[in-house]
Amino acid sequence: MSDSKDRIKALKKLGRFFRNISENNPLYYSFFKAIDLAEHQNGWFKKESCLQAFHSWGEALRSKKIEKWISQYNLRENYTNKTIALVTAGNIPLVGLHDLITIWISGNKALVKCSTKDNVLIPFIVRTDPLFQSLTSLVDGQLKGFDAVIATGSNNAARYFDYYFSKYPHIIRKNKNGIAVLDGNETQKELEGLGKDILQYYGLGCRNVSKLYLPKGFDLNLIFGGLYPHANVIEMNKYANNYDYNKAICLMSDFDFLDNGFFMLRKDKAISSPIASCHYEFYDTLDLLKNHLKEQKENIQCIVSKTDIEGSIAFGQAQYPQLWDYADGVDTLKFIQSLK
Repeated sequence: MSDSKDRIKALKKLGRFFRNISENNPLYYSFFKAIDLAEHQNGWFKKESCLQAFHSWGEALRSKKIEKWISQYNLRENYTNKTIALVTAGNIPLVGLHDLITIWISGNKALVKCSTKDNVLIPFIVRTDPLFQSLTSLVDGQLKGFDAVIATGSNNAARYFDYYFSKYPHIIRKNKNGIAVLDGNETQKELEGLGKDILQYYGLGCRNVSKLYLPKGFDLNLIFGGLYPHANVIEMNKYANNYDYNKAICLMSDFDFLDNGFFMLRKDKAISSPIASCHYEFYDTLDLLKNHLKEQKENIQCIVSKTDIEGSIAFGQAQYPQLWDYADGVDTLKFIQSLK
């Protein structure tokens, strides 16, 4: 059993490593080599996106934030000496890191099966510290010898996970999306933050905003204005190909949509939207909308808004969750500590 103080110290050290990334520092040679390899393997993992993910984690792993996070738990008394199988997604860089860090801080062991779309960066992080290596086993094939499971994937994958892991204690996550609720009084800076919430990581993350709820009469050109600072997204070939394809679908299907040359706004009640597009609908009153969102909570990962909707976060912060912001609102560390 590793000492909880050592695990905390290792996480703080990892945060400093992420915050001090520099191409001019020879210590980061292998780091940038790993990023190059990740991009070669997955065309969506551009260097800029990878660095954004590491920067976000560098901020999350500041000493005070780690201390605040773990203050809610007794790490020593709830130690369970279990092996937790971790099946990660690969939609954006480092998407499985929070679960892995949570297993590490609990002192239990992680049996990790990385997504084929992201099996470079997580193993690299594991190798940065002997303590992480001692708490982690990386596997390519079938998962064996575990006590519980944390698995994330598409809705189809989640159905498979539910069946395959049904006899084990588990957390199974399926597809969810971020939404934004506007009241019409947003500043230009907030609208540009919304643009970032929509397009960061090319809109591929479960926390990216894919649906807008707008007051009646809202000028949609304001949304395009907020998206404009992120227009260079169209220079990325994979994104541009998806934009062209999804625009063609909209045109052939006679959908009600607007287009600015790199992004589409489509009137649709669905929360999940295709790449290079965002759905929107108008609401009558905020109170009625709140009731609607409660009914849709199983499909919502986070809410971006400056209204008084419970749990909403500020514009521009969708992809910067804190350590205590658990996916789907399920306390992963509490789950691990409950294992007997």
